[in-house]
Amino acid sequence: MNYDVVIIGGGASGLMCAATAAYRGRKVLLLEHTRKIGRKILMSGGGRCNFTHLHNTPGHFLSGNPHFCKSALSRFGAADFVELVDRHGIEYHEKTPGQLFCNESSKEILQLLLTECEWAGVEIMTETTVFEVEQSGQGYHLKTSRGQYQAESLVVATGGLSIPNGGATGFAYTVAEQFGLAVTSRQAALVPFTLQPDLLEHLKPLSGVSQPVTVACNGQRFTENLLLTHRGMSGPAILQISSYWRAGDSIEIDLLPQLALEEWLKEQRQQRPKAELRTLMAQHMTRRLAQTLCDLWHFDGEIGQCSNARLQEIARQFKHWQVKPSGTEGYRTAEVTLGGIETDEISQKTFEANKAPGLFFIGECLDVTGHLGGHNFQWAWASGFCAGQFV
Repeated sequence: MNYDVVIIGGGASGLMCAATAAYRGRKVLLLEHTRKIGRKILMSGGGRCNFTHLHNTPGHFLSGNPHFCKSALSRFGAADFVELVDRHGIEYHEKTPGQLFCNESSKEILQLLLTECEWAGVEIMTETTVFEVEQSGQGYHLKTSRGQYQAESLVVATGGLSIPNGGATGFAYTVAEQFGLAVTSRQAALVPFTLQPDLLEHLKPLSGVSQPVTVACNGQRFTENLLLTHRGMSGPAILQISSYWRAGDSIEIDLLPQLALEEWLKEQRQQRPKAELRTLMAQHMTRRLAQTLCDLWHFDGEIGQCSNARLQEIARQFKHWQVKPSGTEGYRTAEVTLGGIETDEISQKTFEANKAPGLFFIGECLDVTGHLGGHNFQWAWASGFCAGQFV
């Protein structure tokens, strides 16, 4: 069975590429190894799909080559995908500044992509495992659980290792290495932290408690919410910084980023000398969190009894809390994979492998990882669209 283009992977980038290529008149087959197309799309954004970020820029991505993503993002930006969403009549809202979510359901974004594929004439085949890929003549030969296929162009859009129960595998890396392409080391990113047992013992009862913080690590900082969990720390601030954290690193947490705490404590000492420290701190965080942290750091008693040096120590602890995570929750809950196929191996214009003409790699499998907030979806749309112009 011969096709102009075979795309392996029915996620965001694969569907975008399929529709784009088919609208050019290419005969396109899309293969998905699971039963459902677009499972990560359906799971994203709490079921409402944070489908792009209005302020998306190349600066929102990590890569061994920070310039690689510029070309694709300039050719298919957030406004281009929003225009597509508008054309399909999907209602959406801006949640956190720049982050766009569906009003109803992530199913609407998946249906948009499936509709575009249908209109363009894409053939989609689910529950199809690819066993073997080899170069053959002017293209590629695939052996699958549903037979053998020949394609002039082959696109690998199978994503990274994150969320294996959503169908993630290392297939793309295996194919890349088969054709001599270098692959960087990989790790879970946009992922919650686990904590050392002694600290977790104190914080575990606070599971579900949230606090606006600034978290910093390796020269990067993010001001978002931190969420305590029964395994450690999560929330947008932690997910963001996890992409920059390496095993053994500590993170620094400012629990009160909007407050000059030392000055405020001195004011309180003068105005309310009989007030307990934990009572005062509870004005800026939940009572349970204030009590737990004051117990953990042995901050007790009336503020009137505290010297300037003591207030400085208290402020330093709340503003510069040093936490050394024991690790992360891993790919099981990670939103993306950090690292992947070396971008030097891929054309930034066409996404074709330099060493294997007719073989394309798009989406998360490449060494391009976005920040939280719709940036990774925008990379999927942009890389899929741009490759779809050339396959």
